[in-house]
Amino acid sequence: MNWFTTEKIDSNTYVISEYRHWEETHCYLLVGSEKCLLIDTGLGICNIFEEVSNLTDKHITAVATHIHWDHIGGHRYFPDFYAHKEELQWLDGKFPLSLETIREMVCDRCDLPEGFDVNTYEFFQGKPAKILADSDEIDIGGRVITVLHTPGHSPGHMCFWEKERGYLFTGDLVYLDTLFAYYPSTDPEAYLASLEKIAELSVKKVFPAHHSLDITPEIITEMRDEFRKLKSEGKLHHGSGTFDFGSWAVWL
Repeated sequence: MNWFTTEKIDSNTYVISEYRHWEETHCYLLVGSEKCLLIDTGLGICNIFEEVSNLTDKHITAVATHIHWDHIGGHRYFPDFYAHKEELQWLDGKFPLSLETIREMVCDRCDLPEGFDVNTYEFFQGKPAKILADSDEIDIGGRVITVLHTPGHSPGHMCFWEKERGYLFTGDLVYLDTLFAYYPSTDPEAYLASLEKIAELSVKKVFPAHHSLDITPEIITEMRDEFRKLKSEGKLHHGSGTFDFGSWAVWL
């Protein structure tokens, strides 16, 4: 049984998913005429480079929506990777959770492949080939991807916007399940500002980093409106609880 499940979105866009882990992380391979962009590299439990190599032989640049273990686990296979300036310290020994805690989350509620030893699991560290900022553009040949700095879930969280196709890769900002905004490194007010930002886009398809891929652009304005309401009620802050809105929830 394969660790990864690969599905074709269009003729040169793929989603590579880790359904055997409870987080159900999705990584996205965008193939351009000159090179490829891999948005997130998953947990690092299995070798995502081998999976990607079945789809393309072009040069691959990796970029993480944010520097959490479930999004950078495969970065070690891609020396050409980009990161946001607000999270560089997490790539240099200053991530706020211990390695023991990360390892517990990696092996929690999943069907681990034979031979995998969580005790050897490491949190990726490295120096990016390029430091990204809001509104930067990544040109992979015939496809231009715009970087949107969207903090809230994490300080340097980014969404990636392909205007020509109306594709928005939302990372952990938008997905169907419980959104996490309770960690000390999260910022509920910034989360709302980021939802306001992406709600202005003419999004045709939303591609989240976790769980169901059956997600429509309307979810963005729904989330924005509910976050606005929480703010107006004085609840948009750490410690106020978990709020359930049916297909999604937010843990503050």
